[in-house]
Amino acid sequence: MIVLKFGGSSVADAACMRQVASLVRSALPQSPLVVLSAMGKTTNGLFGAAKAAEAGDLAGAMDLQRGLMAAHRKAAAELFDGAVPESLDVALTDLFGELELLLRGVALLRELSPRSMDAIASLGERLSTRIFAAFVGGAWVDARTVLRTDGVFGEAVPQQEAIRPLAADHLKPLLGPGRAVVTQGYIGATEDGLTTTLGRGGSDYSAALFGAALGAAEVQIWTDVEGVLTCDPRIVPEALPIPELSFAEAAELAAFGAKVLHPATIQPAVEARIPVTVRHTQKPEGRFTTISAEVRTGRPITALASRGPVTVLTVSSSRMLAQSGFLARLFEVFGRRGVSVDLVATAEVSVSLTVEADVPLKPLIQDLSAFATVEIHEGRAIIAAVGERLKSTPGLGAQLLSSLGDINVEMISMGANEINLSLVVRQDQSSEALRRLHRVLVGGAA
Repeated sequence: MIVLKFGGSSVADAACMRQVASLVRSALPQSPLVVLSAMGKTTNGLFGAAKAAEAGDLAGAMDLQRGLMAAHRKAAAELFDGAVPESLDVALTDLFGELELLLRGVALLRELSPRSMDAIASLGERLSTRIFAAFVGGAWVDARTVLRTDGVFGEAVPQQEAIRPLAADHLKPLLGPGRAVVTQGYIGATEDGLTTTLGRGGSDYSAALFGAALGAAEVQIWTDVEGVLTCDPRIVPEALPIPELSFAEAAELAAFGAKVLHPATIQPAVEARIPVTVRHTQKPEGRFTTISAEVRTGRPITALASRGPVTVLTVSSSRMLAQSGFLARLFEVFGRRGVSVDLVATAEVSVSLTVEADVPLKPLIQDLSAFATVEIHEGRAIIAAVGERLKSTPGLGAQLLSSLGDINVEMISMGANEINLSLVVRQDQSSEALRRLHRVLVGGAA
């Protein structure tokens, strides 16, 4: 069996859903499990309605709720030529009734807890899958009965050992040649049945988790690009699809800003050794990328990715000189404050590192200042060059730096693995840096 995951742009309206239905029907001999995101922009609408309710603007929240209801009912009516099945009509009425109750509760209390936000956000996927399952004639399964998570609302951690037997109980009996099973990405539930979400973009993760639990032959991620590209096409229009990626390359690209994949998608597939393909919903016969543990590309540089803005902190102290334990003390502060560090570069008396731009800096700097001086440089970006022979290709570093010309590189990180060379530049120069690097390095190799 295979897993087919379709993102929000792939199910944005009735026309898109018809295209998805065509793809699902062509895959029926492979016993597909179909994992859907919410219809395009629905999740944003749900977040907006929740925030309006929290602010006491119940009328505004209800306007957004009615707009979402109208969009979903319109899609259903178009799919069924105006004759929406009674069972689907009842299901949609119930779901929008649930949304209204949740929004009224938030408005009454003037409090939007992470638990309430997850319950509200889950409705997007539950709505899209109800409509699609009715249209394609597939079995509908509530992902919350299978995708067991912890209780960290908004960024729940899946419990893979628990998911496997639940998938065997709730999904496997429904799967078979000629039948499609439809479920939701992004959402799960705790052992106590409380609704959780995996974070924005978590539908890819859901697909990989389901695939691993069921021993799928392949996980297909259907989106609006022809596979993983050599760079962001919005910045580098001549970026090309990459036919094959190793799991290691894909994980690095995802972690450093490639938009096609959710970073956590890779891990369940890696562990289960299941290939992941990234395909264009509107161009099913077009080019695509296969990501597999078996792939060895052997390329010096496969692709470029960028992430920003980030903040660079340079922590300096003469106590570092010939002293042990300084780094342990330094990173204890970050651990205690729950701050994740991306890149690290060290010198004799200083350490430079990058953190996300939204990190609360004041308490962090206060703790670090107790034993060191701290310089802060905001508005930076990380550019990652990823390739399997990056480290072993003579002269590549010189070629990379010379291609940047007058763009100043403020930090370099290489050596943690064989396939990633990361640079830090000013955020306002990152697009030009990507274009230059792509033209000289990836462009020549592609």
